Amino acid sequence: MSNQRNLPEAMLFDLDGTLFQTETLLLPAYHKTFDELRAKGLFTGETPPEERILGALGMLLEHIWERVMPNEQMATRQEADKLLIKYQVEGLQQGHGDLYTGVAETLQALHNKGIRLFVASNGLEDYVRHVIEAKGVAHLFEGLYSAGQYRTRSKVDLVKILLETHQIQSAWMVGDRSSDVEAGLQNNLTVVACDYAGFRESGELKGAHIRICSFAELLEYCN
Repeated sequence: MSNQRNLPEAMLFDLDGTLFQTETLLLPAYHKTFDELRAKGLFTGETPPEERILGALGMLLEHIWERVMPNEQMATRQEADKLLIKYQVEGLQQGHGDLYTGVAETLQALHNKGIRLFVASNGLEDYVRHVIEAKGVAHLFEGLYSAGQYRTRSKVDLVKILLETHQIQSAWMVGDRSSDVEAGLQNNLTVVACDYAGFRESGELKGAHIRICSFAELLEYCN
């Protein structure tokens, strides 16, 4: 039996853990952020374990910081937000951060098939735009949608806005977290679960229609 399905009109991609190998940019910026928070007197003690922020990837930023430093004031979390994006953008400008193997080539192949490509991320607008531009794939995307830009409370709402804005009738949601699965299912999309980043918790990808272990495997389902 063939794995192939009918081509959708569009594909919507999560960014972190799906297209972008986030930890290659995030972790150096994370440590610099806490160094500066300590220097400013906004934080004392050791930098929280890396596992806390890696495990929170895909969440809205406010929820990430609640998990990383649950006992800190809102002002400290807001400053951490600003510093982290600053150091990540600096890292991108210095050439740091990697797409997963095969992402650029696979996106180009999908684009060549006439599929409309979009990003739907829970990240900040500047972060999403900088990553896509710095990695040289911006020309392949019709739109970059972020929770930071649209102030959405969930990825379900963000995807709904994207679909309505571009009048998309059929699409696949491609991502690595439960928020991606939920966003796809609740918007009646085919869900492709990316099972290669390692950030997810057990059971998060339940309900997905397709599961891939490398990004390039996506092409095997496109006839």
